[in-house]
Amino acid sequence: MTDTRTDRPFGLSSFSAEIAPPRDTVRLVDTTMLYAPRSGGVRRYLSSKRAWLAANRPGVRHTLVVPGARDSYDGDGRVSIYAAPLPFGAGYRWPVVKAAWMERLVRQRPDIIEAGDPYTPGLAALRAGDALGVPVVGFCHTDLGKLAALHIGEWAEKPVQKRWAAVYRQFDQAVAPSRFIAGRLIEAGVHNAIGLPLGVDTELFHPGRADREALRRRLGVSPDEKLLVFAGRPAREKRLDILVGAVERLGAPYKLLFVGAGGGAPASDRTISIDYVREPVELARILASCDAFVHANDNEPFGLIVLEAMACGLPVIGVAAGGVAESVDESVGQLAGRSEAAVFAEAVEALFSRDIAAVGAAARRRAVERHGWDAVFRQLCFIYGGLTGRAAFDGLSQVRGH
Repeated sequence: MTDTRTDRPFGLSSFSAEIAPPRDTVRLVDTTMLYAPRSGGVRRYLSSKRAWLAANRPGVRHTLVVPGARDSYDGDGRVSIYAAPLPFGAGYRWPVVKAAWMERLVRQRPDIIEAGDPYTPGLAALRAGDALGVPVVGFCHTDLGKLAALHIGEWAEKPVQKRWAAVYRQFDQAVAPSRFIAGRLIEAGVHNAIGLPLGVDTELFHPGRADREALRRRLGVSPDEKLLVFAGRPAREKRLDILVGAVERLGAPYKLLFVGAGGGAPASDRTISIDYVREPVELARILASCDAFVHANDNEPFGLIVLEAMACGLPVIGVAAGGVAESVDESVGQLAGRSEAAVFAEAVEALFSRDIAAVGAAARRRAVERHGWDAVFRQLCFIYGGLTGRAAFDGLSQVRGH
């Protein structure tokens, strides 16, 4: 594979900053294709980071460079580059021209870049970092090898994993949202990979948002039925078929609500499917009004939605594998031994045989005590500061100025 950091097709003199910040401002640029109107965890991570930096690191100017329907700048730190929509891609777009992406990244004159994927934006970030002489962090949100095995065939896992690792080895620091993904990277030869679990806004996602009666009335679910919920895209790796199979085995009084699957969820008389919920406060209201959250993906990189459900006071039923198993144990939910309908159904029954309210309260406590965004972003800024040597990432530049 070509080392993209040695390919320098542009002269820096041809670029000007999108908007010139004050001279003492540190410029952080995030770029990824995993950002769309209906995207979930990655978009929420970036939005939360942006808000936290504005409130806690005023010396850092944060810019997003992401795909869009046209080339544009929103005036508030988001640069969009035209990319064609992916067929059946739920709003995602596929950038292909690395040169255009690199040009826009270099124009921001960043002091550090974080790439959220190993595709065109990630490769362009490596080029831009090399051209500017600035560090580039690679945040690994997806296990490409496992996805290839699922969607193409097991034969594809090793060659795809090899290419995946070849990209992440080029970053100055590889970061993963779980020990599971960090371990997969290290196993593939990315020896500087570290795990940094993501966080959750525990004020936004809160048990106090629950309105059980209103939600059940809206869905036609009776008060005595047990309402399970999953929120996310109807992608194959999410294993919605396992969830449907489990709830069909369970039968009454269990019902399963899919949030965000729309018509893509498997049909069943035990399930209800609604479209994507754009507003996080409405998503929090729905989650808090259900009885338990379910997640059957045994290769989930992290599962930010799991933390959001826990913060809403929901116990979680997951699988004892992947990133979800790092957030969930029997004190806050129940883990199925395998991602199979019968085994998952047994885990659901086991959870509901316990004091469900107490388990939900424990889930809320864990989200608050271990997974606040503040601790996550302080650790991330420590990484940025170590790579750049800039005090603004420690929040010190303004203190020294007084």
